[in-house]
Amino acid sequence: MNDIKLALLGSQGAGKSAVLVRFLTRRFIGEYASNTNSLYHKRLSIDGRQLNLEVFDPCSQSSEARCILEEPVDWADGFVVVYNISDRTSFINAKNILRQIRETRMDNCKGDSEVPVCLVGNKQDLCHVRQVREDEGRCLAQENRCHFQEVSAAESYQDIANLFTQLIRQVMDHLKYRADRRRYSGSKSMAKLINNVFGKRRKSV
Repeated sequence: MNDIKLALLGSQGAGKSAVLVRFLTRRFIGEYASNTNSLYHKRLSIDGRQLNLEVFDPCSQSSEARCILEEPVDWADGFVVVYNISDRTSFINAKNILRQIRETRMDNCKGDSEVPVCLVGNKQDLCHVRQVREDEGRCLAQENRCHFQEVSAAESYQDIANLFTQLIRQVMDHLKYRADRRRYSGSKSMAKLINNVFGKRRKSV
């Protein structure tokens, strides 16, 4: 059984916890502010594969705080970054979070900054008071080479389920690629060692 670890990040009021609870339980919860970190567990099956999913939902990141850097960013296999389409400040903060993920992964994970990320514009039901255009979110996602989707945690379970499923598939592919690369690197090292040992023996004969 595979273990998948995701981290959910975003500003207070972006509705990131509502997005997560919608995915985990199919229910919608109203806005609430949490000053604590939460770790959720769920068993699920994707493409016939049984998975243990862990989702870390830390306290909301303010526009000035860098508490994401205080958390184990290298722990997560993938990230969901949420902003509120009716709050431009939350979008600016999401942009900063994406940059921090990239920089922190580069520093802490031996250059493995290409971690799967999904940028989520939440509260699509508030499009009548929209402050962030959909094309702005899509452009930001393209700049950071991540998936993008607008959703409404209040109105749609299926959209949210689809984005998590797609991200989990990307994470599984990424983990397989990393494992294959490590095996290939190990095989090359072993082949070089064997060649050095037997090469020296041939020279001495």
